[in-house]
Amino acid sequence: MSKKILLSGVKPTGSPHIGNYFGAMKQFVELQKDHEGYIFIADYHALNFIQNKEEMEKNIVGVLLDYLAIGLDSNKITIFKQSDISEHTELAWIFDTLTTMPYLMRAHAFKDAEAKNKEISIGTFNYPMLMAADILLYSPDIVPVGQDQKQHVEIARDTAEKFNRIFGKGNQIFKLPEPMILENVAIVPGTDGKKMSKSYNNHIPLFATEEEIKKCVMSIVTDSSGGVPQNVFAIHKLFRNEKELEKIYKEKEGKYKELKELLIEDIENFIAPLREKRKEFEKDIPAALKILKDGGIKAKKIAEEKMKEVKAQIGVIL
Repeated sequence: MSKKILLSGVKPTGSPHIGNYFGAMKQFVELQKDHEGYIFIADYHALNFIQNKEEMEKNIVGVLLDYLAIGLDSNKITIFKQSDISEHTELAWIFDTLTTMPYLMRAHAFKDAEAKNKEISIGTFNYPMLMAADILLYSPDIVPVGQDQKQHVEIARDTAEKFNRIFGKGNQIFKLPEPMILENVAIVPGTDGKKMSKSYNNHIPLFATEEEIKKCVMSIVTDSSGGVPQNVFAIHKLFRNEKELEKIYKEKEGKYKELKELLIEDIENFIAPLREKRKEFEKDIPAALKILKDGGIKAKKIAEEKMKEVKAQIGVIL
């Protein structure tokens, strides 16, 4: 049996934190073992947030190094850059012509921006169509997402169904992808107990130095219940067996400094190998970029074949 196809995109909008790793990145590494995977760097999506040449270039290379360092294997998974495949934006335009403004006004990002009275760019309003193109070009079976991102896949499915109905003439031109909801992945708490997020400044960087780890852990708010610092314990569960931790925390009840020091040690033991591996990839940026280029060549062939099929159906190939 052929492997199921998996697809996901990552915006190059900054360095990841441990919440990003346990929430998604770790699963991509595990899923590559038995799926045909496509992971793309969504640099055109990032233009909604980053409009600085040097920052964009740095972030694209950064995302590539991050994913190689955590164990994405270019022999098992195709890593490529969205902007290298012009078919993404070409297909997005075709989808634009099928989609109404009231439909797109349901999108979460648009509603959030509208609620904040922001001046909303066309890119923010229209990004679900580019995302639908990102997904549907590669005929994935599954798209791993968090519960809050399920709508992205639903819009892609709606778009595929509409295209198939209007132009398919009984044929399924686009496969309907299924969201893979990572139900077993808990929300990773930040140092203040809220969801870990760079925007809250409560995160622990995935490739943090030992000194940065110490600073972050020592800043964790020690909200205690039953003698246990809950926020410290919640983060600690990511790195050590929960039953083992319960025993340790009972023995060290009230000794918050010692518990934080143990957490620092466990995080450093986890991050240090990833940090060193990233440094190794960083020594040869051209080799890392070749992985991205080779992935783009492979993805381009697939995208071109799908667009030939699409163009034939809409009547522009004469």
